[in-house]
Amino acid sequence: MKVLVTGGSGFVGGALRASLDGSNHSMRLALRLANAKSGIYDQVVVGQIDAATNWSAALKDVDVVIHLAARVHVMDEQSVDPLSEFRRVNVDGSLNLASQAANAGVKRLIYLSSVKVNGELTVPGQPFRESDMANPQDAYGLSKFEAEQGLLLIAQETGMEVVIIRPPLVHGQGVKANFASMMRMVKRGVPLPLGAIHNRRSFVYVGNLVSLITTCIHHPAAANQIFLVSDGCDLSTTQLFQACATALGVKSWLWPVPQGLIEGLAALVGKRDVAQRLCGNLQVDITKARSLLGWAPTISVADGLKTTAKAFSIR
Repeated sequence: MKVLVTGGSGFVGGALRASLDGSNHSMRLALRLANAKSGIYDQVVVGQIDAATNWSAALKDVDVVIHLAARVHVMDEQSVDPLSEFRRVNVDGSLNLASQAANAGVKRLIYLSSVKVNGELTVPGQPFRESDMANPQDAYGLSKFEAEQGLLLIAQETGMEVVIIRPPLVHGQGVKANFASMMRMVKRGVPLPLGAIHNRRSFVYVGNLVSLITTCIHHPAAANQIFLVSDGCDLSTTQLFQACATALGVKSWLWPVPQGLIEGLAALVGKRDVAQRLCGNLQVDITKARSLLGWAPTISVADGLKTTAKAFSIR
């Protein structure tokens, strides 16, 4: 089976490449720029991903497309019109790929979306489910939702199967952005006022995410379905920092500052969104993937964090 992977040089893409290397799938990478590190793989340079991208060479003889490439959530947004930028890549680019894939005879397209399609926060004890009404709160989440809707329509019109996966925050060796910053702070022993946070948040180790992606390559019940994914064990922010410290082999320096005080101070200095990420609940229910696909996460949060920590232990 020939599998085309977009975004194969990224964080999730690297883990997916390693997984597919040991399988009976023939893999091709679609890259925006030539990448010498990917030289051992069949690769096609497609350039910028948008409505005008020509995918013909990349899609030749391909059975399944795994679409990871995206304009990701940006913490320090510089664009004057972020939504247009997200739509250009995440919506127009994805639907252009899907249309060309269907015309090329691709049987299935797996799309890596985001839990942000569901929303930003959950009520305690009421995790997000695939059947919930979408409630994206920012430009990134909205672009992912619009892409999902367009892909499902293409599936309906063409017969090409589409699978949508919505992960929460992904961790693993090579992770960047906020999770990497957190690991560095823990490693350096930076004291933090996060010792009394009693929220619940879902995470997913990159190996567990890749496991679900590869299951969806061939599982017949995955066709035209949406799946949430996680490690199956939710943590509070306090527990997450403590687990990271354990994985790094250092002491955690967390002050037990009341959660309400943190939220109040954050609001005063215009950082309410930061407090929301630290103190709010965001849980997902993975019952559908378990029951419909027979899939389950095989790597625990603790073991995943140990793998994540290895890269930081040598810096």
